[in-house]
Amino acid sequence: MDLRGIANGVSNTVNSNVIVSIQRSTGTTMGAGRKQVPTYAAPVTGPAQIQALEAAELKMMDGIGLQGTFRAIYLRGTLAGIVRPASTGGDLVTLPDGSKWLVVRVFESWPTWSKAAILLQGGTQ
Repeated sequence: MDLRGIANGVSNTVNSNVIVSIQRSTGTTMGAGRKQVPTYAAPVTGPAQIQALEAAELKMMDGIGLQGTFRAIYLRGTLAGIVRPASTGGDLVTLPDGSKWLVVRVFESWPTWSKAAILLQGGTQ
């Protein structure tokens, strides 16, 4: 039974899916001044559901010391935040309006879908 598909069918009637671009973090390279510069794999696109974070999730986010504009993303496939053993940072999500969002926390990760918190990069929205 595809529970994510059923839930998405219901939520999609109120909040339409959008096509997003996902770039998987591949680690870092050394830039000018020995500054680490994040690197990403080639982008892949697909539908996602972007929503506000729930109160409990906002409370969890308070503990990681980040400030900014957060959203929740539901996506078929997997997303990753920082994975220290693999030396990778968070995946990068680009929305249709061109805004870039960093995956900062994965709330749920299943074989066919995931839910994560994303943080707006380079400005406010």
